[in-house]
Amino acid sequence: MTARRAVAVALYCALAKDPFYRTIAGAQRHDPSIFETALVRYFEYALDEAEAIGRLVVDEEQLGAAAWFLPIAPRVAHEAKTKKERVLYEVLSEAGLVAYQQITEFMSQQRSRVCIPSNAWYLSIIGIAPQAQGRGLGRKLLEPMLAEADAATASCYLETFSMRNVTFYTRLGFGVVGMPHEPTTGAHYAIMLRRPHPDSSNIAPDLASTI
Repeated sequence: MTARRAVAVALYCALAKDPFYRTIAGAQRHDPSIFETALVRYFEYALDEAEAIGRLVVDEEQLGAAAWFLPIAPRVAHEAKTKKERVLYEVLSEAGLVAYQQITEFMSQQRSRVCIPSNAWYLSIIGIAPQAQGRGLGRKLLEPMLAEADAATASCYLETFSMRNVTFYTRLGFGVVGMPHEPTTGAHYAIMLRRPHPDSSNIAPDLASTI
């Protein structure tokens, strides 16, 4: 197994029950092996995408990763969107692509309503293999980019369907700015924003977490 595949499998194990991922791979849920293959391929692409046009932080033992996207030129963003939708059609089927488009369009509208800054850095994915959770690896994956964002006086935001992780993100300086109900997944999710603090004083002391 390649290192990239190992990280993608770790993300699958951590996030397969998340309403977003269960919904976009819903057409494959009748067969667990096909469902897993589809999501692992999705995560492989997401990791490659973050490395190519965003920022990717990977645990040294391939137990998890954090994928970030920073502001990019509109042309690059359009090309990336077109390429991603083509891959999603192949990996998740037409139904999965449609679900993805419906969810992300709704999320985009909600971000506008809560006034997420257009130049904010986006934490797209973070996941830690279940057997490695609770060791502080999630914090270790995020702190370098948060420190970099503080130095650049950049805001950061994320969207999470996991309400149990809101406290974890709060300790890192994020605050809930919206809690919409997403109709395609049928679930609520939190929109969280972190304003820059150059002295990093908005990061609370490390505590045990599920991430």
